[in-house]
Amino acid sequence: MSTQIRNIAIIAHVDHGKTTMVDQLLRQSGTFADHEKVVDTVMDNNAIERERGITILAKNCAVSWEGTHINVIDTPGHADFGGEVERALSMVDGVVLLIDAQEGPMPQTRFVTKKALALGLKPIVVVNKVDKPGADPDKVINAAFDLFDKLGATDEQLDFPVVYASGINGWSSLEEGVPGEQWGKDMSALFNTILKHVPSHEGDASEPLQLQISAIDFSTFVGRIGVGRVNSGTVRPGMDVLVMEGPDGKQTKGRINQVLTFEGLDRVQVKEARPGDIVLINGIDEIGIGVTVTDVNDPRPLPMLKVDEPTLTMNFCVNTSPLAGREGKFVTSRQIWDRLQKELQANMALRVKETNEDGIFEVSGRGELHLTILLENMRREGYELAVSKPRVVFREIDGVLCEPIELVTADIEEGHQGGVMQALGERKGELVNMEPDGRGRVRLEYRIPARGLIGFTNEFLNLTRGSGLIANIFDGYEEHRGEIGSRKNGVLISMDDGEIFTYALGKLDDRGRMFVKAGDPVYEGMIVGIHSRDNDLVVNATRTKQLTNFRVSGKEDAIKITPPIELTLEYGVEFIEDDELVEITPKSIRLRKRHLKEHERKRASRESAV
Repeated sequence: MSTQIRNIAIIAHVDHGKTTMVDQLLRQSGTFADHEKVVDTVMDNNAIERERGITILAKNCAVSWEGTHINVIDTPGHADFGGEVERALSMVDGVVLLIDAQEGPMPQTRFVTKKALALGLKPIVVVNKVDKPGADPDKVINAAFDLFDKLGATDEQLDFPVVYASGINGWSSLEEGVPGEQWGKDMSALFNTILKHVPSHEGDASEPLQLQISAIDFSTFVGRIGVGRVNSGTVRPGMDVLVMEGPDGKQTKGRINQVLTFEGLDRVQVKEARPGDIVLINGIDEIGIGVTVTDVNDPRPLPMLKVDEPTLTMNFCVNTSPLAGREGKFVTSRQIWDRLQKELQANMALRVKETNEDGIFEVSGRGELHLTILLENMRREGYELAVSKPRVVFREIDGVLCEPIELVTADIEEGHQGGVMQALGERKGELVNMEPDGRGRVRLEYRIPARGLIGFTNEFLNLTRGSGLIANIFDGYEEHRGEIGSRKNGVLISMDDGEIFTYALGKLDDRGRMFVKAGDPVYEGMIVGIHSRDNDLVVNATRTKQLTNFRVSGKEDAIKITPPIELTLEYGVEFIEDDELVEITPKSIRLRKRHLKEHERKRASRESAV
């Protein structure tokens, strides 16, 4: 039975077409009935994933091809969700590496490939989007070979099969065809390559049970659900098992309630599952990521799963602004702490600890996106909180202070090259490679401290007029590179509580760009805009026009107001400085000073200068 199972993960850089490819595999394997209406990127079923067009959580599905059951795991492309990729790779026997035929290998391609090669997995390279104008499959294959070689691939891994494909049009081919034409009829070339090159899992069904949990799900009906691959033995409903946290960790007895496997996008109850099957089990409350579910009489635990440590940390604290509690259902420190503890159960790459101050928790993750997605989920669930500026996690190595370094790839138009290089240089970036593509664009590769990338995304979009692409990946720890300049502009701070009036906005228009509009509530210490100069300025944002009996001849000047900057969660987190906070509620994002009163801010400034 095990020879009829293949377990694969689809890995790639963000936007290289993983989820669209999985759509085609599901469609062409007959998973959906002819009359069934199916949305695009059906695997991205989370609301935020659909809004942003990215994959955040690794998802499982299964397809059948020529009598073989193929379990497919769709993984995220962002390095911030590397914990999801690492878990997914622990369940599979082969990977399909997608590379965009025009962009070639990108930073996250390097990241996911490194993880797969280290686990001894043999990749199938799929050159996707070969029908794009500017596609260069030969160049991409050579770049993939060089990348594998740099990452220490074995001779066997370097001898990878290549499939050419167009995921969106639903065809694949083993032969390179004519540009502008369709090279294959359907996805059969990819299916057959998977069957030929991905080994079936080797495990004995008569051995004691060994099942490592790689993901956690939750159902209101059955509680916690563990997802993992059966390494050896047979798992059945009603079976008594031992849950072990590694060879030397905690042991708990439990009984499995149901065993389910994947069929298409559905979960199907089965009477037993054997080696190679990816299963879902429920009935055990103590189940967690990385534990081994094993035989009671002959336990064989596996080492706990390891993921890379976080590189960025933020303080999550109770919302103490004068507008607190108006919109959120969950506002206390206990509720925020409980929510973070719940997140830890499924989010392997996250770390949470209490601080010396009441109601402030230190939350560490892989990057800004990793942490802001958690914040976005919390605000949608009804939580209110405030967060500080992200800080990098420093380490002391051999007595030397070291900081995380990121490998950055920027794909830009040649006309924007000077501005981008200057901005990265100011942030202590070091140019590693520069490669023009001969079509008016250039690719820059930099190694830069992670500190230097905080707040850089918006600046980059402005410098490239929205036409640039940028991606970054953690590249290791190096000696601290010294001070990096902070935000160039000061902020406009409200001096009073009240409501914004159009008259006040008109008077402040030449002072800078505003974050607020007429009718918005404000309070003392709230940041209402960006100052046009480098210092902070306290302003009267609630000022109204004084009405008198005097009239003047002629029309009064019409008030002209520049539209406000739209304040998003990501923008706010990138924008703030150390003495500022982002106030997050279910309906609003506001910026504020940590100390709301001006005299408190002055005192804190004097104390920090000592």
